Amino acid sequence: MKIYTKTGDTGETGLFGGPRVSKSAPRIEAYGTLDELNAVLGVVRNSNVATMFDPPLERVQNELFDLGAALASPDPGKSRGAGISETDILALEHEIDGWESALPTLKQFILPGGCAAGAQLHVARTVCRRAERRLVTLAEQPHETVDPLAIQYVNRLSDWLFVLARAVNQFAGRGDVPWVAKREK
Repeated sequence: MKIYTKTGDTGETGLFGGPRVSKSAPRIEAYGTLDELNAVLGVVRNSNVATMFDPPLERVQNELFDLGAALASPDPGKSRGAGISETDILALEHEIDGWESALPTLKQFILPGGCAAGAQLHVARTVCRRAERRLVTLAEQPHETVDPLAIQYVNRLSDWLFVLARAVNQFAGRGDVPWVAKREK
């Protein structure tokens, strides 16, 4: 089987079990941004991140594929993926709480950065926030439905990525760098 089909050469793509739509459609923007986030997490996993952080990163990559597959179908009954469950969200919250308990209390905004993996996690967080905006845009479209758990998951995931970036940086011996506003200089 060839990787290229030529069916998208006119700027359209096919939804799973559904019609062909513009590649700029809100649904395509939403799951395309989730795919971009997944790719950034692949970079994180190959940036010398401590092995203890790899299993949760791999799990989240799989969950993002599940969510993307669910979004690739306008009909949830025909979806290839199971989407997201409350258990997935609770797992993120549990990990956030665990990592935060080992971190210094955050008293001000911090600059994105740190070690390579930590900095990439901050990039992932910003891509995740964009994915959330794309999901909300999709949900606001007439005749479109988005599982509310999908939006909740992506919102929680951006928090997870922020705390994970801090944890990875701390584990690498890099502390948080506080933001210093101009008026404080």
